[in-house]
Parts: sequence; C-alpha cells; structure tokens
Amino acid sequence: MHLLAVCRIVGIFIGLFGSTLAFPVAIGLIYGEQATSSFLLPMLSYLALGSVLFIIGRPLMNQNHLGTRDGFLIVASFWILLTLLGAWPMVLGFGMDLVDALFESASGVTTTGATVLTGLDEMPKSLLFYRQLLQWLGGMGLIVLGVAVLPMLGIGGMQLYRAETPGPVKGEKLTPRLAATARILWMIYLGLTAICALAYWFAGMSAFDAIAHSLSTLSTGGFSTHDASLAYFDSAVIESIAVVFMLLAAINFGVHFTVLYQRRPLHYLRDIESRSFLAIVLTVTILISLVLLTEGGYNGWHDSLRDSVFEVVSVVTSTGFGIVDFTHWPDFLPLMLIMISFIGGCGGSTAGGMKVMRLLLLVQQGILEIRQLLHPHARLPLRLGGRLVDSSMVQGVWGYFAMYVTAFAILTLVMIHAGLDETSAFAAVATSMNNLGPGLGQVAYTFQDVSDLGKIVSVIAMLLGRLEIFTLLVLLSPDFWRD
Repeated sequence: MHLLAVCRIVGIFIGLFGSTLAFPVAIGLIYGEQATSSFLLPMLSYLALGSVLFIIGRPLMNQNHLGTRDGFLIVASFWILLTLLGAWPMVLGFGMDLVDALFESASGVTTTGATVLTGLDEMPKSLLFYRQLLQWLGGMGLIVLGVAVLPMLGIGGMQLYRAETPGPVKGEKLTPRLAATARILWMIYLGLTAICALAYWFAGMSAFDAIAHSLSTLSTGGFSTHDASLAYFDSAVIESIAVVFMLLAAINFGVHFTVLYQRRPLHYLRDIESRSFLAIVLTVTILISLVLLTEGGYNGWHDSLRDSVFEVVSVVTSTGFGIVDFTHWPDFLPLMLIMISFIGGCGGSTAGGMKVMRLLLLVQQGILEIRQLLHPHARLPLRLGGRLVDSSMVQGVWGYFAMYVTAFAILTLVMIHAGLDETSAFAAVATSMNNLGPGLGQVAYTFQDVSDLGKIVSVIAMLLGRLEIFTLLVLLSPDFWRD
C-alpha cells in the first residue's frame, strides 16, 4: 500500500469538507446568528489538517496509481473521519455530548435521517442547514466529487469510485474518462437539487426551507427543519413534489444521464432495474391503500392513496420524510414498510437498502435453481433483462447478502443487550443499515432514549449500510495488511 498517497488523498477530502462549512457560516451571517462561531474553528482546523496531510504525501506527487487496497483504505478511513469531523460543530452548536453528536453526524453523512434532536423549529438556521448539508454531501459522496478533481493532481481515482459507489455493478463509467463521469454525476445531482428547491419554493415554502429540504430530498436523507417533517406544511403539492424527486433520487443516475443525453424519457421503463423499482412502488402502494381504506378508518380513496403513496416512496427510497405516523397503521402495514426498506432504491442512486438489482438477481437465481432441479443435466445461464449475467456478479451478490444477514443478526443481538426490546432492536438496526431514519417501537420517532452503546451500534450499522459492508469489513482481514 502507498500510505503517503493515502494520507495525501484523505487530506484533499478533509480540505474539501472543511471548505463546505463556509455555507452554514454564510447562513449564520445572513440571519445574524451567534451560532456562526460554531463552524469557524472547525472549518479552519479541517483546512489546516487537510493541508498537513496533503503536504505529507507530496513525496508521491507523481504517483498516479492506486491499488485496490489503497482505495478501500482511503474510502473507509475518510468516512470514519467524516463522521468524527462532522460531530465537532454539533458539539459546539447544539451543546450535544460526544456520543449524540457522533450519532447525528453519522446519520447525516450516511443519509440515514435518524435523530436525537427535538425542538428543531426553534433552532438557529445555520445549524439546521448544516444538518441538511451533511446529508447532501453524503448522498452523492464527497469522494465521487473528489474523483472529479484528482486527475488534476496526478492521481487516478477508479479504486475510490469502485469502493464508494453503491450497487452490485461497480466501476461503470458513463464516459471514457472517470473524472468526466464523476463531474456528470455531480452536475445531474446539483441540477435536480436546484430544480427541486425551486419547485418547493413555488409551492409555498420559504426560500430557506425550500433549499434545506431539497438537499435532504435528493440525498434521500430525510432530515427536516421542522419536528413535524413535511407534515408541517400540510400541502398536497409539496408532498407531490417530494414524491417525484425522491423517486428520481432513487433511480440510477446513469439512467438519468442516458435519458438526458439521448433525450429518451422512455428509457426509465426500458431499464429493468428502474422498471422493477417503479413496479414495486406501485404494487405496495395499491396494497397499502386498500388496507387503509378497509381497516384504517379512511373515508375515501383520496386520503388513503395520498398517505400511502408518500409513505411508501419515502420508506422504499430510504428518505424517511413523514406526513403521518405509519407506526399506528393497522394490520401488517408498519412492519411491511420496514421490510420494503431492505429493498431500497436502484444501484448508483442516493437511496439506501440492498438495492433492487441485487433483489432481482437473487430472485432470478432462486428460480434458476428450481429449474435446474427439474432439469439436472441442462445448462441454464442466468439472464436478466435479456442479458447474460456473469457468474462473478451473482457470486458477489450472494456474498453481500450473506454478510448483510450476518451483520444484521449480530448487531440486533447487541442492540437487545444495549437495552432495547426485540421489536425496537430489529427496527433500529434495519433503519440504520438501510439508511432509512424512522423505525418502530422505542425508535419510531427518535433515538434520544437509546443508550450510548445502542447509539454507537447504530453508527456502525449506518456506516456498514452506506459503504455496503465490504468496504469496512475488508479492513478486518489480515490479508489486507500484508504486503
């Protein structure tokens, strides 16, 4: 491994993060808030730390090759550092203790949206904006942004891109040059965020709320500037805007690029993952609407459909916005919503969960195994959307699924040991690993009453979910550290 190169690149990312703190500082100055000082010292410290690490790595100024292990180490170490660094302004601004600040920071950067805070409506806008900004930066990933500028520094970024990009298909490039791909992804992300903010503003939000909520919508993070989340606005138009942009954020950004580049909107339906994702949303929405209409005390289709559409989209995209308390819905509905969070959105999106493509591959492989039992001598290749699927991808998906289930079981047991009942422990790990936010039982609204051990377990689960397990667990392998 090239440890000096690792220091240098991590320094670049820390410097990038430090520079983003200028935005909450600007918000504080605009509104004349004393909380602005909570960001000045961290901003200057992160810029200084990034510069020191960059200078340490200067002996490898012409080193442009990063190995696989370098990529994993950089991505894992930076995300852990980002969680720690993100907590400092929260300690200064919110007066939180370290564990709560780490939890809130991890929830932000991993776009989980779970919180230990209440009374958001009365808090300084600079601090509220900082929470939203953390989610937006974590949505597309600061490292993807960094990949766009690394070639200017003589550094290749493919290993970083592969280590951070969510989904079973790693390293897909929209253009021959990886840096151009990273820039395109961020331009689409920024453009959709700007359009979403304008739509919220025209629908009646204040300029501050519109920008703040657009950041958490496109990142599928779910933080809000109000305790009541989007229910605060009580607007069907705002809810409809949120649904549209949550769905867009949960679709592979490579598909967005194809649609924009080729001007073919129907490509959303031709892409098997996007088509399957939308079909899942539609099916679950209809089912929940029917149950709400028959058992939930709703008087008509309009209200049941309005609530079910919003909550299904919010949960399956792992955003976590709320307009009703779904934990009080009848029958199996609360558990069903938590279950669909395991599916999540598409690979290459900002949504959490295991991703639709992995689900499709697992189902197809299961069907293939049944057919193979009936025709033991037949050679039955796995196809998806008419394309032959490489066996290594299937193996990778099964490996991911096995590690996901194992990690989930272990973390749930530790959560029970930390003081939660079985239902709350299951929901806490599910909402953390799937980067969702709302849960069931004791964590239905907030993690405020969870023990410090439980919050630390949640932080680990959030990072495992955002980095899709292997990026962190590979560091525990003895082979990783052998030359």
